[in-house]
Amino acid sequence: MISHLSGPGALAVIAVTATLATPTAAQSQAQDERDVVAVVQKMFDAMASCDEASARAISWPEGRLYRQVEGTDGVVRSSTFDEFSASLGKCGRKMLERMWAPQVRVHKGIATLWAPYDFWLNGAFSHCGIDSFELAKTSAGWKFTSGVYTVERTGCAPSPLGPPPASGASR
Repeated sequence: MISHLSGPGALAVIAVTATLATPTAAQSQAQDERDVVAVVQKMFDAMASCDEASARAISWPEGRLYRQVEGTDGVVRSSTFDEFSASLGKCGRKMLERMWAPQVRVHKGIATLWAPYDFWLNGAFSHCGIDSFELAKTSAGWKFTSGVYTVERTGCAPSPLGPPPASGASR
């Protein structure tokens, strides 16, 4: 019972209790990194279910997505997250994007996620590439502010995740 302690002993108990109850900076950093990965996965899930509302909830409407498509001689195409989200409401296609080995950097409310990915369309392999996303932490959680990704149709190494279970396909 703390009430029976006095002097240095009481202070030591209080200090240890406060230390155990307060997450360390490393714990907070690790949680932010997990949260960033989870938000990116939420976007992939929104794509898979053609869920416009979910995509809008985790992105800044005026933020931009840029894509570099293999074979276009460096031409980069772009859209706002508002345009991207609206396209999900009309998608009508089965999309699956999977990432692995994400590298996340977080500092005071901003984050970057970089990861290789593969993309499956209507159950067939479409392309692979690299995703690089920027996110900002808001009172509502992490939100996409911008992103750039490559679209590579050739030279894709097999994913360490294997083929998607429902696709029945292999590469």
